Order: sequence, then C-alpha cells, then structure tokens
Amino acid sequence: MLKSMTGYGRAERTLDGRTITVELRSVNNRYLDCSVRMPRLYLFAEEGFKAQVQKNISRGKVDVFINLEGTGSQTLAVSVNRPAADGYYAALRDLADLYGLDKEIPVSLLSRFPEVLLAEKAEDDAEQVAGEIGETLARALEDFDQMRTREGARLEADILNRAAAIEALVEQVKARSPETVSEYRAKLEERMREVLANAQLDPARILTEAAIFADKVAVDEETVRLTSHIAQLREMLAQGGAIGRKLDFLIQEFNREANTIGSKCSDITIARYVVDIKAEIEKIREQVQNVE
Repeated sequence: MLKSMTGYGRAERTLDGRTITVELRSVNNRYLDCSVRMPRLYLFAEEGFKAQVQKNISRGKVDVFINLEGTGSQTLAVSVNRPAADGYYAALRDLADLYGLDKEIPVSLLSRFPEVLLAEKAEDDAEQVAGEIGETLARALEDFDQMRTREGARLEADILNRAAAIEALVEQVKARSPETVSEYRAKLEERMREVLANAQLDPARILTEAAIFADKVAVDEETVRLTSHIAQLREMLAQGGAIGRKLDFLIQEFNREANTIGSKCSDITIARYVVDIKAEIEKIREQVQNVE
C-alpha cells in the first residue's frame, strides 16, 4: 500500500493526574529527518523515541512534539524533621522543669508544632513516565499512519489514471508513426516529379529514401520501452511499501523515452502527443515527490 510522506497524527492520555500529548507532523524530504521536542527532564529518552519513529517511517522530515501537563503523582511522602522535633522536645522538657510540670509529652502535642512533620510530593519515576510517553507516541504513530495511508491511496489513484492516459497517447503515437512514412514517401515522389518533370522516376531510389526516413523517425523501441515502464509502474504500486525513490528513478526513464520520441519525430500530430505525454509525466513526477 502506498503512503504519503506528508501527514499528521495526535494522541493523548491521562495517567496519575498527568496528561501526555504527542503530535507528529511530516513534510517531504529525501531521507528521514526526525526531530523531537519535549521537556528537558526526559531528554535521556530522545534516541529511543527517534528509533520508535524510524521503525514506522522511512522517509520525510518528521517533527515530534511531546507535552506534559498536570502535577503527576499525588502521593505524599511524610517524614519527621528530627532537628525541629528534637528542638521542640528539649524546649518542652525545659519548660516542665522550670514550672515543675509533668514531663510526659504526648506525640500528638509534639506533632502539632510547625515543621515537625514534613509532607512532600513523591518524585515521579522519570523512566516510568518515559515509558508512558512511548506508549502515547505509538498511538500517535497509528493515527499518523492512517492519514498517510488515506493520502497515499489518493496519490496512487491519480498516478494510475495519468499512467493510463500516457498509455493511450503512446498507442496513438504507434498508430501515427507508419502514416508519417507513407506521407513522406508521397511528398518525396511529388517533389521528384516536379524536379525531373517528364523523366522516368526510379522506384528503387524512392524506396531507399523512404526507408532511410523511416529508420530516422522510427520510435518502435521507445514506445515499447515506455509501455514496459508503465507496466513496471503498476507492478510497483501494487507491491506498495516505501517505493518513493524507486518511482522517482522510473519517472526519469519515462521522460527519457518521451524526449527521444520528440526529438525523432518532426510530425506535428506526434509532436502534440509527445507534449501531452510529457505533461502527464510531469504531473506524475510531482505526485511521486509526495510518496514515502
């Protein structure tokens, strides 16, 4: 199945009070060029994310945007501030000695003093969060791939339609080519009659000149090769996969054969066919630039 190089994908998930959003955008590029933008805390996982993208995409300039919102884990870690607790406890003991009070100091009393108990939000496990980002990236890549596949189907349909148009034009060139030789022979005979007036024409000479002309304007080899290239194009599209570069090379061969036909033929009708063929080839070439 054909895939476009251009596309967009997005995925979002919320875990433990944190929302992870991953977006992918891609445009045409000769090779794979992937950049990842994300919070600095998770830069250690950047190469892993790039490798994940590379498994799914072979060509294009891909930008990955990773955003995290929310406080993350709500777990609190409560601990005793020993210096503060020791200070308060010693002060309470001194106060009891000073006024002759009971030295029994309940923990409930001690815990009420400021900063005796410290409640801190538990730190997030960066490795775990990176794993959650990777899972979200996988979902975004699925969405991204679906869009590229839809666009690829449109590209394939357009390319096949234009290939069929080229094929029809090539058939017209093949049908017209023998007619140009017959017309040349008739014009040659007429010119020779005018030059020689009443002299006897040499049929062998006319046949020789016509044969030389036919050889010069013969485009059989070029039309056969062009037809073969169209068949190869259909086969490649049927196979699918990352065939953008191969298609690009094949279209160059299309152009080469069309140019040769144009240079050989001086016939106006064939010249018009060649112009139409080259116009369709150029449109295919533009579409191929978008293929992965």
